[in-house]
Amino acid sequence: MGYYCFRTMDTKQKAYQEALDQFLLLWGEMGPAWGINKTMAQIHALLYAVDTPLDTDSIMEQLDVSRGNANMNLRKLTEWNLVKKTQLEGSRKEYFTAEKDVWVIASIIIQERQYRELMPVKQNLIECLELLPTDGENAEEAIVFRERIEDFVKVLDLFEEFSAALLPYVESKKLGSLKTLLSLAKAQESIFERIKGSIQALKGDRS
Repeated sequence: MGYYCFRTMDTKQKAYQEALDQFLLLWGEMGPAWGINKTMAQIHALLYAVDTPLDTDSIMEQLDVSRGNANMNLRKLTEWNLVKKTQLEGSRKEYFTAEKDVWVIASIIIQERQYRELMPVKQNLIECLELLPTDGENAEEAIVFRERIEDFVKVLDLFEEFSAALLPYVESKKLGSLKTLLSLAKAQESIFERIKGSIQALKGDRS
């Protein structure tokens, strides 16, 4: 009986480790899509998955990364407010734990990507506009170039407004409202497709 229980526990532990490894791999691959590197994403995934806080040595061992790499990415995760430092009674080591609420994580990622990526790009584009001449030999080319940059800025403004509109729903965990917004967007897309189809059908009738 004892041997059977041991084998059952061993099998469950193996299955848990396989699931954890797959989750870490997936999170690492997803990392660049939301603005962080693979190691940073995997450290966050590990701390998100486990219940107990981990120290740097444990993170290094489980992810097979150097101390410098672990420290650098833990510092970045702390700056993003995705990970927090904590102390365990009787230990002088620093331990780390991750935010577990997926809604909070989503809102942090939205805000940080806007702050660290969209805003700097927008500012650099505005500086480019300020450098463009308004008269002289290349005035006509400058006008065309200015219009293209301004169009780019408008797109970034749209993303900024979309993020600002979306964030309150994410922060307040209003899943129903988000699903309603998604349904409206899909319905509008469907209407546009129907109109487009009708126009193409009319063109076909005329020809």
